[in-house]
Amino acid sequence: MRALFKYCAAILAFGVLAGPIQAADKVIFDTDFNVLNDDGQAFIMLAQLHAQKRIELLGMTLVSGNAWVDQEQVDALKAVERMGVEKEVGVYSGAAYPLLHDLSTYPQEQALFGAGWPGAFKGPRPTSADALIAPPDGRATHTTVRPESATQFIIDSIKQHPHEVTILAVGPLTNLALAIRSAPEIVPLIKRIVYMGGAIEIPGNTTPAAEFNWWFDPEAARIVLRSPIEHVIFPNDVCEKVIFNAGVYKRIVAAEGVIPDLYKTVLGPEFDKDPAYQSFTWDSLPALFLVHPELVTESKDLWVDVDTHFGPNYGRSLGYHKNPPLGTQKAKVVFGIDQQAFWNDYVKLVTLPAPVKRP
Repeated sequence: MRALFKYCAAILAFGVLAGPIQAADKVIFDTDFNVLNDDGQAFIMLAQLHAQKRIELLGMTLVSGNAWVDQEQVDALKAVERMGVEKEVGVYSGAAYPLLHDLSTYPQEQALFGAGWPGAFKGPRPTSADALIAPPDGRATHTTVRPESATQFIIDSIKQHPHEVTILAVGPLTNLALAIRSAPEIVPLIKRIVYMGGAIEIPGNTTPAAEFNWWFDPEAARIVLRSPIEHVIFPNDVCEKVIFNAGVYKRIVAAEGVIPDLYKTVLGPEFDKDPAYQSFTWDSLPALFLVHPELVTESKDLWVDVDTHFGPNYGRSLGYHKNPPLGTQKAKVVFGIDQQAFWNDYVKLVTLPAPVKRP
């Protein structure tokens, strides 16, 4: 009896110290997906976190942005198979076009405003499967896009799990805007939206004014950001401080496995050509934030909006410290993270075995 009492006391003490046991966050990954740029890297991390039961990844919803949604389907279907989560994590195809922004305006923006990276706007939408490029390790062999649209999946998931779903939005916000406009009753049921998007206090990376994700569909970004939801934003202000370089690359490819081999195939030629090659870190930051919010070392509460007037400020992110325009919502905007802790966790996740192993 005394031993049992001590055991129960120990369990109780552990519970007090550890705090209440909480269910893993339910997450929808809304993405303009690619094989191994920022979206692809973030998905590898999310799949491992899902396998570890640290999050419950409900599905991946695709939106045109980095590429047309047709190409993203090819890359995403292979990704879920590669990570071994295709039965649990469905791929849902979403908006092929922004609400108003159009491919035909891009040459004008380039001429007038110096627009840079165009994403899908670099060429017309593919009209046949022959125009789509297979991932370096081949196409998916047994997985297809789920029949439900991305917008409907978002609506249904939020209604099924009210106040439990976090949306990780790392591409243009067209799917979310359509969901909110189609079913406005979901807005108070969303737990929060965590974004990679915007450039608040620095120039943009597509035009001098605008960051790519919110420039691609400014009207959608404005609809979503003006909805009364908890918003957490990782803008380019923090993403351009976190550098993927040869040191990180070597740590990854020193391991063996499917994902380190993919890094060698996709990024190896870049480092072979230029050992000083480096890139900014975008979508991986908010992905890891989902389970490690303590990584944030600097943030500001700002009212955030997006300029939707066609002109040199089209797509510009606007952050107000006070006296915000009517209708804007307050957001937590991240400006600094613990980079050493981030890279340590990042490397651990992308070097774990794939297909995933479950505890």
